[in-house]
Amino acid sequence: MPGLLTQVGATVRRLRAAQGLTLAELAGSADISPAMLSRLEHGDVSPSLDTLAALAEALGTSCAALLRDPDPVSSDAQLVRKGEGLEVLRRGTRRGHTYHLLASDRGPRKSFEPFLVTLTDKSELFPEFEHAGQEFIHILEGSLRYRHGPETYLLKPGDTLTFRGDVPHGPVKLLKTPIRMLSVIVYSGSDRDPPT
Repeated sequence: MPGLLTQVGATVRRLRAAQGLTLAELAGSADISPAMLSRLEHGDVSPSLDTLAALAEALGTSCAALLRDPDPVSSDAQLVRKGEGLEVLRRGTRRGHTYHLLASDRGPRKSFEPFLVTLTDKSELFPEFEHAGQEFIHILEGSLRYRHGPETYLLKPGDTLTFRGDVPHGPVKLLKTPIRMLSVIVYSGSDRDPPT
């Protein structure tokens, strides 16, 4: 509770200062004493809901805004600029596939892995892949035939295929190279740690 009181007090003080109001002016508008407002701003007193509502109205804001932490939560967003994805080795690397990792989970377990995959060689034999999780592939450039289990799919730019990763899958025939596709593998909590 002391942390919340300090936070509310700091928010009231910041809003009051931003509007150029003195303690006495804001206290008068909220119909409380300047001494009470000073104690509230220092986190020394727990205001009633009526007092919070009166202060919020006097400051032209809401009670929720007075209770909200003014410091934004630190962002865990990751930006990877064009061409800067970390090139990683995967099973298909030996067959001429290039994998650029576009984001990296922080922590002991991965929840997803997004890759920009590039295929350039028409003559290679292609490996079959099997892994935990669901996979989503979206074709950005080129075209190919892609197999999942007993089915094959013709994929062209703009096409998307989503499937279970534990069923054998992979390219069957590259029709127009280079092929660039976005591949996102999503792991559930029950999946084993993904292969590297």
